[in-house]
Amino acid sequence: MPRPPRLLLPETPLHLIQRGNNRGACFVYRSDALKYLELLDEARRECSVDIHAYVLMTNHVHLLATPREQPEGISMMMKALGQRYAQYFNRRHQRTGGLFEGRYRASLVAEERYLFACYRYIELNPVRAGMVEAPGDYPWSSYHANAHGSATPLVTPHPVYVALGGSAAKRQRHYLELFYSELPESQVDEIRQQMRRNRPLGQVPASAASGSGP
Repeated sequence: MPRPPRLLLPETPLHLIQRGNNRGACFVYRSDALKYLELLDEARRECSVDIHAYVLMTNHVHLLATPREQPEGISMMMKALGQRYAQYFNRRHQRTGGLFEGRYRASLVAEERYLFACYRYIELNPVRAGMVEAPGDYPWSSYHANAHGSATPLVTPHPVYVALGGSAAKRQRHYLELFYSELPESQVDEIRQQMRRNRPLGQVPASAASGSGP
């Protein structure tokens, strides 16, 4: 059965997941995570993609990203990133073969009401996995930038995030408040189900042109 095409729209965010091949580790050392973030920043600049949230887990990565110009920028970014990081990782760890699963998963965030759910889903992933007690305890996520204003050129605030307040301090305070409670399990399940199927979160406007990524 052919796989469903990914729905890509300009200036519309996507929740992306890329997993290690056979659930194998993608990050072994601190230097691996640093290199991945360096290459992600490089690829997103080249492909005109904004990164709003991310988390690097041991064997997979979550991203919340928006193509600024061409929707295909997402596919171009993921291809370049996957190739460059796999080459680095194989050299670093003296291995051969594919590092990532052949196809990343993507779920279009079609309605604004799902946007902060995706932010929280991504940045709370280490907490759900039992790796840390609070998102701020985990070093490899965008939580430090979004909740505390830690400087990083990689993270670009989404306009809905910017609308949280008229100053950086106000935005960070309101963002922190989102994490005072856990993400409802029903919403976690919905995000997971739509991601597995490469389907959008929310209703896509009928007038929207669809596209497919490789």
